[in-house]
Amino acid sequence: MLPVSTQKNICILYNSLAGAGRADIYAEKIKKELANRKIESTLYKNKWPASLDIFSDVFIVGGDGTLNYFVNQYPGIILPLFIFNAGTGNDFHWMLYNRKTFDEQMEIALTSAPGPIDVGTCNGRYFINGIGVGFEGEVVKALTGKKKKPGKTSFLLCILKKIFTYRSANYSIIAGNDLFTGKRLLVDISNGCRAGGGFHIAPEAKADDGLLDIILADSMNPFKRLLYLPVIEKGRHLHLRVIKHVRASSVSVESDSIIQYHMDGEYFEAKKICIAISANKLYFRY
Repeated sequence: MLPVSTQKNICILYNSLAGAGRADIYAEKIKKELANRKIESTLYKNKWPASLDIFSDVFIVGGDGTLNYFVNQYPGIILPLFIFNAGTGNDFHWMLYNRKTFDEQMEIALTSAPGPIDVGTCNGRYFINGIGVGFEGEVVKALTGKKKKPGKTSFLLCILKKIFTYRSANYSIIAGNDLFTGKRLLVDISNGCRAGGGFHIAPEAKADDGLLDIILADSMNPFKRLLYLPVIEKGRHLHLRVIKHVRASSVSVESDSIIQYHMDGEYFEAKKICIAISANKLYFRY
């Protein structure tokens, strides 16, 4: 249960690199708006405090990468949270708030009741939006360290470069009681419904149902990859024969080669990944 506070004292956290500097502007705007409303707040840029216990609420300013850093920095936090869309992709924010304006977001952040949100773990690290294995991992690896354009532009351009050369790997995937083996283009394990700045990879996923949505795409030639790319982007692919969609609370993935994957847009490698969902781990105002 969340602590009840009648007096707001808000912590604003952000990474100055998020959104190619957009987070800087957004954080200052939030700080100014709170001051105008005579609400106490403290702004932390890059170097965040060890504890947030003195605050009533936490505002996170950034995208999925900033949010991933937050959930790993404060895994046991029980304060009400809000994420402002100042990152590159903002996929988790989109799931909660869609296209709300800044003023609409501020009203929700200050007045809405907190609701429970699930959080996943992968090899001992927390994630909140999702994990992409295989082709998605290769794309994120190629983008690591590069300046990204807002939205899905950078991801889409990289996808178009990789779509002709990527070689699907062999996987053994256990999702709940189901076993899947063979070559896969995509292995997506989602808590959220969107990734890559606007690709609706798991369109039916919900972040408060205690389950992960697992989307598997068969290996396919470059022509079919191009054919299905816009279908996947719009979230209209779950009925396709090349797609398998299951739900489970735990997933393990093994391969005959090093697994390339991203977690909330951050790149990782491993020989095996073990994933589980923890229901009602965080509380967001939405």
